[in-house]
Amino acid sequence: MTVELTRRGNCALITLNRLEALNALSFSIIRDIGAALDTVAEMEGVRALLITGAGEKAFCAGADIKELRSRPLLPQKRGAELGQAVFAKLDNLPVASVALINGYAFGGGLELALACTFRLASRTAKVGLPEIKLGLIPGYGGTQRLPRLIGESRALEMIMTGRTVDVGEAERIGLVNRIVEGDLVEAGEAFAAGFTRYSLPALEFARRAVQRGGGLSLGEGLRVEADLSTLAYRTADAEEGMAAFQEKRKPEFNDG
Repeated sequence: MTVELTRRGNCALITLNRLEALNALSFSIIRDIGAALDTVAEMEGVRALLITGAGEKAFCAGADIKELRSRPLLPQKRGAELGQAVFAKLDNLPVASVALINGYAFGGGLELALACTFRLASRTAKVGLPEIKLGLIPGYGGTQRLPRLIGESRALEMIMTGRTVDVGEAERIGLVNRIVEGDLVEAGEAFAAGFTRYSLPALEFARRAVQRGGGLSLGEGLRVEADLSTLAYRTADAEEGMAAFQEKRKPEFNDG
């Protein structure tokens, strides 16, 4: 299988396994990623999703260029819409996602990582959106998610030059959350443990507040925050959390 879904404790793990092509994204692989994300959304007990690539050379080297050549405009647009729709499923998952970038993450591979909630990277990681070198631009969300993450000026520089960014710069500009030494999957599990012990409804409300507010004015974003924070107060976990604070004990959240 080129897209493998496994379980690691309370984390689901999706592994892109197409070593001969540096885990490049064919349209069939994109569809398989979508199916795997649908399965993750229904998995009981899963509190976070990890995504990585097989091997040490690449997280994902990008789109499969052979599939993109000599296609009529409508199929090309449908292909972009497919990638965008599948990656958007990460926004709508009930749990947060962590991209584990081992080696190259170029083009569609970086766009997949950008769609995740967090990004960890190995010392050998290199990222970029090189589509401009082919006379193209990113089509799976890169022009929209990258500037929201690192700012318009830095994003335009990366997109318009197509240059490769090393992991040190990626961390410095906020493209990756942290650089990892050692086993990347184990580091991903440890990173996820920093938030998975909390109430899933509260975690989801927090993600939704940030996601929805990102494209709004400050005033509109504050209204979104007020609505979602009010909903959080209505949960049993909120009552448990406040009671535990007053009673000087650890809360026992039940995701209710």
